Amino acid sequence: MFDRLEIGVLPPGPRWGAQLRFWVNGEDVVAAATGPEGRGGPLVADVLSAGAPSPLRGAGRAVRVELGEPECTGGCCGFLSVVVQRVGDTVQWTDWQVPHRETAPPEFLFEARQYDAELARVERAQGGRSHPSAVTSPAPPRGR
Repeated sequence: MFDRLEIGVLPPGPRWGAQLRFWVNGEDVVAAATGPEGRGGPLVADVLSAGAPSPLRGAGRAVRVELGEPECTGGCCGFLSVVVQRVGDTVQWTDWQVPHRETAPPEFLFEARQYDAELARVERAQGGRSHPSAVTSPAPPRGR
């Protein structure tokens, strides 16, 4: 059985630029590992840059993607990151690295069509923009 990915966009705040937020099977997989004051998702400008393929696509080769960091910063306690890799009709999130004293999320296996559609939805909503002030409002997880 495949996992289900949903992506929301959080507007810029006082400390961080606009961020992506990830729910897998209805659970926020980043917030638990970064804490309430941490950066709970990658910056939109880092993973949805206009004119460049997103590392979240997992196309070509496995790539490590930084998904967040604790309040004290990733340089202090470590970043939350995952290896994203496309294998046939699936996209895998594996080999989590987590901030100090945090628990790693499980590995996830996504059906590539649903995963690609969700990523394309967010990219379309951004309209190719990577400027933090030009971001859509958060998309809460859809009901099951």
